[in-house]
Amino acid sequence: MLGTLMLLLGPWLGFRLLGALGVRRFATWRDSAAHGLAFMLVATGTAHFVPDGVTVMPSHTDLVAMVPPFVPFPRLAVYLTGVLELLGALGLVVGATRPAAGAGLAVLFVLMFPANVYAAVADVPFNGEPATPLWFRVPEQVLFIGIALWAAGVTDGPRARRALVPVRRGGDSSRPGGEERPAPPVRE
Repeated sequence: MLGTLMLLLGPWLGFRLLGALGVRRFATWRDSAAHGLAFMLVATGTAHFVPDGVTVMPSHTDLVAMVPPFVPFPRLAVYLTGVLELLGALGLVVGATRPAAGAGLAVLFVLMFPANVYAAVADVPFNGEPATPLWFRVPEQVLFIGIALWAAGVTDGPRARRALVPVRRGGDSSRPGGEERPAPPVRE
């Protein structure tokens, strides 16, 4: 039940520890969260392609069983969501695509939510384990949506987003080649 959550929190804390030790890529909680979520998505996205018989993680068949009956082509839907999770993970680790990836993943998590509800209500086993109860799935899904939006900076207002965008200034003899510095504050 806690497996997916640990796939997020463990790497997130590990990346943040690396940041505290001087690895600049993980210098903030937000950057570490983006990479932690990407780590989780690589693991969960990979499961969408795992054949039966692999016991260390859920298989494609396990995930197909979670798809509600109203969704057409459930096997294809599982492959498609797997590809989208992997692309979302890639988008989170590339700074320029992080906002779009975070927003897209939030939408994907919302669209996949009925499968989580169906699996809990229909008591669909997952990787041989009993179904995760709905009382756990709902907050977990909300947490994933919130982290995707926050890690990507989507939850910030326009003022904060603008301050996060580096500005390249060139031509100043005191700064050969220009330097990165935050944009001036937005005046209302």
